[in-house]
Amino acid sequence: MEALEELPVATLPKKKGDKITEHIPETDMPRIVIIGGGFAGIELVKQLSKEEVQIVMIDRRNHHTFIPLLYQVATAGLSPGDISSPLREFLQDNKNFHFRMARVIQIHADEKEVETNLGFLKYDMLVIATGASTNFFGNKELEKKAMKLRVMSDALELRTRLIENFEEALQYYDEEQDEIEKHMNVVIVGAGPTGVELAGAIGELRSHVLPKDYPELDFSKMNIHLIEGADRVLPPMSDKSGRKAAKYLEHFGVEVSLGKLVERYEDDIAYLNDGTQIKTKCLIWAAGVKGNVIKGLRDGAEDRGRILVDEFNRVKNHEYVYAIGDVSLQISDEHPKGLPQLAPVAIQQAENLGENIIRLQKDKELKPFKYVDKGSMATVGRNRAVVDAPMKISFGGFFGWFVWMFVHLFSIIGIRRKVLVFSNWVWNYFTYNRGNRLIINKDLDDL
Repeated sequence: MEALEELPVATLPKKKGDKITEHIPETDMPRIVIIGGGFAGIELVKQLSKEEVQIVMIDRRNHHTFIPLLYQVATAGLSPGDISSPLREFLQDNKNFHFRMARVIQIHADEKEVETNLGFLKYDMLVIATGASTNFFGNKELEKKAMKLRVMSDALELRTRLIENFEEALQYYDEEQDEIEKHMNVVIVGAGPTGVELAGAIGELRSHVLPKDYPELDFSKMNIHLIEGADRVLPPMSDKSGRKAAKYLEHFGVEVSLGKLVERYEDDIAYLNDGTQIKTKCLIWAAGVKGNVIKGLRDGAEDRGRILVDEFNRVKNHEYVYAIGDVSLQISDEHPKGLPQLAPVAIQQAENLGENIIRLQKDKELKPFKYVDKGSMATVGRNRAVVDAPMKISFGGFFGWFVWMFVHLFSIIGIRRKVLVFSNWVWNYFTYNRGNRLIINKDLDDL
């Protein structure tokens, strides 16, 4: 890891027209620019909050979202504010932290600056923590037409689509069963944790909530399809957890199709590679993610849609540039295909990089990153979850669900949000009433 230069860029005069640098004071401290306010970016800020460095975080959104619970916003279990935190909250405890809501266009490694829509920002050290986005594997048609679930706007759009479909289904005559079927059916592509949790939540809605909201509709005709290209549910987890999850999904009436792919989606029909056709106005893509790679990296730095880094998270062929979290690709003997794109990896990488930055300032030996796998889990509706713990221990059922709730609750940022989420969970558990079944994107001119 390179030593920081003696003269920090924060002492250099500002360029006229670079709005991004306004109100960021000149200082003798090194300037660390962090791109991205996800799990990795936030953890790095925490690690450096008491150090003599100037931190500038750039993100095109002004908030952090707890992505593992995004599906609960999409299925009306939680509100957006329950799992989102304004990034400027970190200003309250750190006078050397600055946040700018901007869009990064590219980096200029030779000049050690970041180009944004608000101008150019110099750095002494750049940390790319831009996360990941939905991977449609080059299928532009599906990318345009399918729903996705990676950011808060996706969750709100999906929630609106689900509720609007049932509202519109009421407008058709009983003889128009094809149209009613299209509006009621849901197709989820990808049986990883996101797809499984989403399928379970929608199945719970079908069983306990929607029949009360729409007594005129026959919900025995609503079909929830979960399509997976692999030969089992939850491919990233153990076989035991996959089998249990499949059993739980069956309890909710979810139709699981394994070893199949959705090839196209036209005229409200999903076409599978085995010739199967499923009518639906709601196709949700949860089949994978790809790194949000920034333009301007030198040749050799990008591999398999991610940024290639060494054991210290240094970007290949770059100086003073690092990548952590989902966007990084860290290959080792233990992980020849790279580390999984999971929040625990991002957090641990940020912790290690933060420690190394402190060690760097004190001329101490740097510590290579080593991922500690603390397990993985997925929930399938209430009282049911699967957990893969360390030492190859797997369990599920109510105890697994309780562990899942505990881990997620205490991972949410802020006491207030923990209380909000917990109170919503308790209310939903005893009443089956999800009070966020709102359509909020209607234009007033349409009313």
